[in-house]
Amino acid sequence: MLGTDVPLIVLWLVAGGVFFTAYLGLINVRGFGHAVGLLTTKPSGAEGEISQWQALTTAVSGTVGIGNIGGVAVAITVGGPGAAFWLMMAGFLGMATKCAECTLGQRYRVTHADGRVSGGPMYYLKQGLAERGMAPVGRALGAFYAASMVIGCLGIGNMFQSNQAATIINEISGGAFDGRAWIIGAVLAALVGLVILGGIKSIARTAERLVPSMAGLYLVLGALVLFAHADRIPGAVTTIVSSALAPESGVGGLLGAMIIGFRRAVFSNEAGLGSASIAHSAAATTHPAAEGYVALLEPFIDTVVICSLTALIIVTTVYEPGMTGSIDGIALTTRAFESTYAWTPIPLATVAVLFAFSTMLAWSYYGLQSFNYLLGNAAERFPFLGTLFKLVFLAFVILGASVNLSAVIDLSDALVFVVAIPNLIGLYLLAPVVRDELKRYRDAVLNNR
Repeated sequence: MLGTDVPLIVLWLVAGGVFFTAYLGLINVRGFGHAVGLLTTKPSGAEGEISQWQALTTAVSGTVGIGNIGGVAVAITVGGPGAAFWLMMAGFLGMATKCAECTLGQRYRVTHADGRVSGGPMYYLKQGLAERGMAPVGRALGAFYAASMVIGCLGIGNMFQSNQAATIINEISGGAFDGRAWIIGAVLAALVGLVILGGIKSIARTAERLVPSMAGLYLVLGALVLFAHADRIPGAVTTIVSSALAPESGVGGLLGAMIIGFRRAVFSNEAGLGSASIAHSAAATTHPAAEGYVALLEPFIDTVVICSLTALIIVTTVYEPGMTGSIDGIALTTRAFESTYAWTPIPLATVAVLFAFSTMLAWSYYGLQSFNYLLGNAAERFPFLGTLFKLVFLAFVILGASVNLSAVIDLSDALVFVVAIPNLIGLYLLAPVVRDELKRYRDAVLNNR
């Protein structure tokens, strides 16, 4: 469980968060208020396909998924309550990484003749490193990233989500789909297809309505549970913090909780993967750094708020010392809600399925943009290839509903590591560009108010 592959990915991604938090002068704290303010403004004369609010909700739809409900429970049963503390810390550090990624995504995006906008790590790796005299390295890393994302979108944002959604629907229907989960997958594929065939504008319109609704419903359900156990909250917070900093099992327990917490946070908020910058590149804004500010809100919403709420609910209700990691994540979270209100499994299952659905929408776009990057000019000459990619993506939705879950989790975690390698290399090399863009933005906008 704690083999060398896990510490390596944890170290690689968390080091990026620590670096950018320090390098950008605690922008995850200083820039928070301004980021919220940007969501209520509409920059005039800005080029882009979607608004900043739509970019944020689209990117959040790609991160707020099953991991926010089931993954947190897995982290607690494997790493203890202390894992929740480190999960939240990883979310905080990830805010700075997201700011850097999405600033670069805007800085190096490409606007096509028909008004479409393309951007993301593959573009800032290729163009950004070329500006720094490393064109061959940039081309290689960009192509490697895009190829990894084409494959990765089928696991992280597709098969895993449809698998868990099918499991949930089958459970609440009393096993009506035993051996026939492909039917659920086919329905999900049809619904996803209705949205993604319309492109990023269709995805963004759906996300801006769906994300606030599903997240709001989950927050309300969680608040009701915590309100019923308000007297236990102080003790739960104490347990989480003390278990994180001074676990009973000593140094080994501390490292285990830290690794598990960071690992689940990375899988949930995707800071360091660069995926969100693909959506933020399409946003209409006049300053690249403005989109970086908006993007730092994602790990806060996804991890600091939603994942932490899930952890607090579990610890205040059903967590017992000695729980093993054999307990299914979704089942444990459902049990936590149901222990307080017997009627909660159905609305909770609805939220979980919506989380999975929204994640598939965003990741279909990430995969398509990466696929088009690899095709180059052929993507515009032969547009049917894009449609073909979408059909393949939908086929994997059906497949994911039927395959073994452990295989999907292993594939997803492995692909997280693969796409993070070229992205973080590029982020480190282009860090001065990020800082310069933030300085220009402060000089042009913030300091002239």
